[in-house]
Amino acid sequence: MTLAFLVSTDTIEGWLSSYGYIVVFVLVMLECLGLPVPGETALIAAALYAGSTGNLEIGTVIIIAAAAAIIGDNIGFAIGRYGGSKVLVKYGHKVRLHEDRLRIGIWLFRHHGGKVVFWGRFVSILRTYAAFLAGANRMSWTRFLFFNTAGGILWAIVFGLGYYFFGNVLERLDKAIGFGLGALGILAIVGFVLWMRKREASLQAKADAEIRGDIADELGQTGSRT
Repeated sequence: MTLAFLVSTDTIEGWLSSYGYIVVFVLVMLECLGLPVPGETALIAAALYAGSTGNLEIGTVIIIAAAAAIIGDNIGFAIGRYGGSKVLVKYGHKVRLHEDRLRIGIWLFRHHGGKVVFWGRFVSILRTYAAFLAGANRMSWTRFLFFNTAGGILWAIVFGLGYYFFGNVLERLDKAIGFGLGALGILAIVGFVLWMRKREASLQAKADAEIRGDIADELGQTGSRT
């Protein structure tokens, strides 16, 4: 069991009373780097704490959470771009990610990466890995930054204001909401895999026609093109 599941909103509320906004910034940013810490729980706890005590300003909580999410994801993107790509090329074949499928991954992120990055902010699995995969799959940084910023801001506003104004109701529904989003995330991944298998041949043809260079170069091992 990870730290994200072990730490409750009550525990984080105690941290908030001692350290304030820095708790939100650190936990959200670390979660975006792929570490098992309760970043979203920290935003929820801070919104509840602000609504019940007035010791934190909800506007500041939202700004800090959004900034932490954007910064953390951009670090994750850089890790994927300049380090994770090497791992995919070297070891991807061991999990059936051979060069043809890596080429398809590059093509998908070029054409649909914005949707993955934006909506991934609201799904726990994608929230952790979307930035890394975007970097590893050579997504344009400017495009990533746009969708990542939009998703991070919307996520912070929705969860921040939602729990600030409707905290009592949403706190009781928190587990159901988390389970529902997790189930939707799993269904989306399963659907994506099935769609990939069905369309792999046609996607391969499109990827081969567009991506003609060496796969290592395309995954960013020899340059810093954005």
